[in-house]
Amino acid sequence: MGAVTKKPSVVVPRARPHHRTCRLVILSEPPANQHDAAIPAGDRGSQAAYHPLVDRASPSVAEYAADVSGALAPRSADLSADIYQLIVRDIPQLRTDRRVLALLEASVAENVATLLHILQHGIDLDRVHAPAAAQEYARRLAQRGIPVAALLRAYRIGSTRFQHWCLRELARHTDDAAVVSAAGLRIAETTAAYIDRVSEELVAAYEAEKENWLRNLSAARAARVRALLQGERVDVDASEVILGYRLRQHHVGLVCWLRDPEPGGRALTRLERATMELASQTQCQGRPIFLPQDESSAWAWLPLGARDTFAAPTRRGGAAGAEPGIWFALGAPGADVAGFRRTHRQALGAHAVALAAGPSGQRLTSFAEVAPLALMGSSTELLRSWVSEQPQS
Repeated sequence: MGAVTKKPSVVVPRARPHHRTCRLVILSEPPANQHDAAIPAGDRGSQAAYHPLVDRASPSVAEYAADVSGALAPRSADLSADIYQLIVRDIPQLRTDRRVLALLEASVAENVATLLHILQHGIDLDRVHAPAAAQEYARRLAQRGIPVAALLRAYRIGSTRFQHWCLRELARHTDDAAVVSAAGLRIAETTAAYIDRVSEELVAAYEAEKENWLRNLSAARAARVRALLQGERVDVDASEVILGYRLRQHHVGLVCWLRDPEPGGRALTRLERATMELASQTQCQGRPIFLPQDESSAWAWLPLGARDTFAAPTRRGGAAGAEPGIWFALGAPGADVAGFRRTHRQALGAHAVALAAGPSGQRLTSFAEVAPLALMGSSTELLRSWVSEQPQS
């Protein structure tokens, strides 16, 4: 690359003389020293503080900003790679699988190219939208449950790094402190405005995808549980991925409910929290499946791992730690897919007995305690399996 010809300085009326060697003030945290090699070499002594007497909206200042972006355009691949590596290094949450990392790399490249075009050609930000790769990357993070805060931090890190490249390049074009000050501030303001505009679009895309993904995932889980309970032939490996739950283990099925429904979805939140607390108290091996049935009841399965026994911690009137008004019905431990199905049917039987007992009954009803009554209204298959499991005299 040939030597850069510096342009004449902008004439500033009544401006005090400036020193050629000053310190450049960057309104952000500088990068780690080990990354300095990635920044284009420039005249490190030709740096200056922001100068208040130059209009950063003037044509001369805009021309300098355009020249900087034009000079960086041929090196946009190097600039993008530097930003990408810094983001991956500083945000561990974004170190996902190769496909998502490739999408992050494409997102960085498109953002860099767009921002360089804005600076070089004076494009109105009102006509700018988040690049396609950036929007898709935000949606992928939502699908994987990665917090949106990690995405926004990546943009802060990226914008800081982008400005460092621009300021170094600007120092190669002029040593006039007033120009460096005004052009640098123009670049910083344009970058900040772009990040602000794009971030709003990306957060909206993230939230919409998160809501849609959770809705679809919930529907997929419900459909797969129904298939398992109906005895359909299913791919166990695929089912475990969809459910986020191991089927090749022991389980305890349960039904939980509120006798007095609450408005606004608060009942299901309370039921799920109580189910998770019961799983924690009984030292379950993983996260339970929680499947709402209506606004005040849900089915669940507690994972026991290799353990084939289960004893719910109880206090007088119900499960230890359970909130007032929450009721549980539990099946007996069962193994693998067949046990998953059988313990659920047992929980339904215990649930029927608990409902018949009314408010005066126990808040936690175990199938083992009420098996004869529960089996009276159950299927012949459940009765046969229960009899076969009883010890022979």
